Amino acid sequence: MAGENSRGNIEPEKQSLLNQHKENHFTSGEIVRDIIIGVSDGLTVPFALAAGLSGANATSSIVLTAGIAEVAAGAISMGLGGYLAATSEADHYARELRREEEEIISVPDTEAAEVAEILAEYGIEPHEYAPVVNALRKRPQAWLDFMMKFELGLEKPDPGRALQSAFTIAIAYVLGGLVPLLPYMFIPKARDAVAASVIITIAALLIFGYAKGYFTGNKPVKSAFQTAFIGAIASAAAFGMAKAIPS
Repeated sequence: MAGENSRGNIEPEKQSLLNQHKENHFTSGEIVRDIIIGVSDGLTVPFALAAGLSGANATSSIVLTAGIAEVAAGAISMGLGGYLAATSEADHYARELRREEEEIISVPDTEAAEVAEILAEYGIEPHEYAPVVNALRKRPQAWLDFMMKFELGLEKPDPGRALQSAFTIAIAYVLGGLVPLLPYMFIPKARDAVAASVIITIAALLIFGYAKGYFTGNKPVKSAFQTAFIGAIASAAAFGMAKAIPS
């Protein structure tokens, strides 16, 4: 259902219909995206590192120390990456907003023609979109919002998005990264711990892949096996390279 502030002044009958109609759309896409980025990297990278060190005959304590260090560094790096990406998106929106605002003031006829062109792409005839164009010209802020959304395809970013993204990705990375390290906390021999790590991590990848497919609208079973396969390939490559290099 559209936001209350975006409805403007509409007929009471239509307002009543909107109030009665509830749409169950999934609207937490950005948060889910951050969780997917954090957990997928958190499960895969420390898993591959632990497998590689196990292949190099390292002890469980060494694998655990290196793994925790990697999780800490990876969480900071991934969180910082999420923060910079969100701030860059906000800066881009602000730049385009200023540019579009200047164009509405300096070349209003051209901008009005662009509105007409956008509406025409939806099959609206000139005599139908002309009143809409004129109405927008009388409302500069609505006109600006229309151009940002329909001409440039940009949505106004949430002011708190950068910090939210940073913390979400970092926490998700830590949670994912600790999973493959759990066996090394309880099993002294790395060669024995790696087998348990493989089983636990593959199971976690299957569960995570299924959840990812479910929330993103893809086939959950396919997503589960795809995610687990990628993680298995990464760890197998790290383990094989460690075995190939003479100690």
